[in-house]
Amino acid sequence: MQLRKLGASGLEVSALGLGCMRMSFGDTPTDKQEMIDFLHAAVDRGVTFFDTAEVYGPFTNEELVGEALEPFKGKVVIATKFGFKHDPVKGPSPAVGLDSRPEQIRRVAEASLKRLRVEAIDLFYQHRPDPNVPMEEVAGAVQELIQQGKVKHFGLSEASAEQIRRAHAVQPVTALQSEYSIWWRAIEENGVLTTLEELGIGLVPYSPLGRGYLTGKVDESTTFAENDIRSRNPRFTQAAIKANRAVIDLLARIGGEKGATPAQVALAWLLAQKPWIAPIPGSRRLERLDENNGAVNVHLTPADLREIADAMAQIKVIGDRY
Repeated sequence: MQLRKLGASGLEVSALGLGCMRMSFGDTPTDKQEMIDFLHAAVDRGVTFFDTAEVYGPFTNEELVGEALEPFKGKVVIATKFGFKHDPVKGPSPAVGLDSRPEQIRRVAEASLKRLRVEAIDLFYQHRPDPNVPMEEVAGAVQELIQQGKVKHFGLSEASAEQIRRAHAVQPVTALQSEYSIWWRAIEENGVLTTLEELGIGLVPYSPLGRGYLTGKVDESTTFAENDIRSRNPRFTQAAIKANRAVIDLLARIGGEKGATPAQVALAWLLAQKPWIAPIPGSRRLERLDENNGAVNVHLTPADLREIADAMAQIKVIGDRY
């Protein structure tokens, strides 16, 4: 597995990380020990970058990741997130809103440290900007945690260019996590990507395979369980799946020339955009993990990238992302 540095921070991670959410949240249930074994296998294959969040479960995903990766302490980078609140009456329940108040950030940090079984959180993202809390206060709260040795790096997720600048002016931002893929490229158009390059901030694309669609293994006959988040996603209606097939045809055509799968081409396209981009495809199966990791060996030439850009400009993707 190749390594990359997230911007100017010096934080080195595997070129492809691993999104862990679906191992215990947002999909059909899994066996805990199987997921622990899977995470161990990912480390054996050179993956050093793992993504979780307090809200996944909530809490259970951090507990899984913490238990599985405890034997590799100091050898892997674990990213987690704060920024949601939970119903005080129901206790551990799905999030009921945003909360990035400094006292909430400190509470989440202490709890996440215990669940992840670490002395310091490697990368601590604000999960979503909170309109009720200035970015300066958020950055200041994380800065205090960094000074206390409880957090190593500060990150943002789905933040605007202005929000990134405001936070970065208080506490340097190591990485932005946002959705970015060959079929969702908003950060190219809203100034975020250029802001990251200017400030030396790394990019961690989530859903780099379009929640599985860009693998080419989803068609109109595919059904999703009720607890699979795609069952409520506008891009996974039968009509949208059929209409967007042109994207898969493009990836398959390029892949045919490279001896690669559509998923590998989609990930290789992301890796080719900037050297400070480290996608985090989610996976729960070894064969899928190995397929994804193979993307680091797929070389897309400038001509390939122009062909993809020209073809995508002619394709209208159907369906909102949420």
